[in-house]
Amino acid sequence: MAITPRFTRTAAIVAVGAVSAFGLAACSSGDSGDSGASGEPITIEYLHRLPDGEGMTPASEIVDRWNAEHPDIQVKATKFDGKSSDMILKLETDVKAGNGPCLAQTGYSEVPQLFVKGLLQDVADEAKKYEDDFSAGAFSGMKVGDAIVGLPQDTGPLVYFYNEAEFQALGLDAPKTLDDLTADSATAAAAGKYVTAFTPDEAQNWLAAQSAAAGDTWFSTAGDEWKVDAEGEGSERVAAFWQGLLDGKQTLATERWGEGFTAALNDGSLIGHVGAAWEAGFLLDSLDGTPAEGQWRVAQLPDFGAGAMSGPDGGSGVSVMKGCEHPAEAMEFNDWFNTQVDDLASQGLVVAAKGDVETPEKMLRQFGGQDVLAELGTATENLNPDFPYAPGFSTLSKMNETAAAAVAGTASVADIFTTAQETAVASLKDLGLPVAE
Repeated sequence: MAITPRFTRTAAIVAVGAVSAFGLAACSSGDSGDSGASGEPITIEYLHRLPDGEGMTPASEIVDRWNAEHPDIQVKATKFDGKSSDMILKLETDVKAGNGPCLAQTGYSEVPQLFVKGLLQDVADEAKKYEDDFSAGAFSGMKVGDAIVGLPQDTGPLVYFYNEAEFQALGLDAPKTLDDLTADSATAAAAGKYVTAFTPDEAQNWLAAQSAAAGDTWFSTAGDEWKVDAEGEGSERVAAFWQGLLDGKQTLATERWGEGFTAALNDGSLIGHVGAAWEAGFLLDSLDGTPAEGQWRVAQLPDFGAGAMSGPDGGSGVSVMKGCEHPAEAMEFNDWFNTQVDDLASQGLVVAAKGDVETPEKMLRQFGGQDVLAELGTATENLNPDFPYAPGFSTLSKMNETAAAAVAGTASVADIFTTAQETAVASLKDLGLPVAE
């Protein structure tokens, strides 16, 4: 989602091998039961955390349109007002009690562990009917091994935001490669400007996504075991890049969600940013009404060494919960809802569904008339389709602590990826899952 970092957070998942090999028995997708046999309409419950803010098309309004067009399949949408973690706890409690919703919004990084816990239903046969409606990288976010637990809703590919006017004043173009970004960093720093920010509070998802953009795959399987490789060639390139900028004081080292980032944006010292696509919805709000309004643009992420590829930093899908009595009908609605692209875009989402999306007036104004959502759609198509999350990914938040130490000079950027490696292996073992050494 594009409203707050914790709301949007998660990244793409891909098939991670034969799940049954890990003792993760896939739930049966079942059939649609005796729907309609009684002459009464089927009711599907859908729990979501969409913001429904001012100027947005409310989820309830979208659902009302479905209900008017589908009298035999009625959907009851409920907005959960609370943290994502609280919603997960509610889902776990309700599903185990046998009164969970049929559909629920789940972050991509949450999907593997929810499946391991037996909270999600495998609806692969139904999901494959709608696969072509979504980008490959986004669709893979709802896969766990051979199981597919729902359909994607929004994505968070990394992109590059930059102040075009400031770049032109320095004689710079939008960087196409890491070498370009390195050279631009030196030029900008000499003029008291920064074309990037190194944000330790975002290290877990932000740096993982950069490894994906560099072509790495952190989680895979080897026979009957999980394999973890968070220190591959891509991670090495990412680490070397940021270490060079930190050592040369050529990047703004500050927390993304602290006052320093916004202050640098407002005073014009920060003129570029490697960020998630969903940031386009609010990144420039503080510049409204200032001379910098309309100067910024969004571009594809510079080539991190794997060509035109981005990495996943955020996003969520709509999963079918265990116990859903009408999975076929639930998935029919799931596909319809998540292909209402303009309505979902009004919610600030970078939609996972294919198709042209109208860039909202606010973005047109803030980005100088650029068709921002078209650019973000390209980034979604460029997502690395082979970058899975694994159960226990949340424990990799320890990367943020090491990143803060890297800023302080008591650790290296490479140490952040070592933390990811060691923490991921330990977490999988704590969950009782076999790990290849």
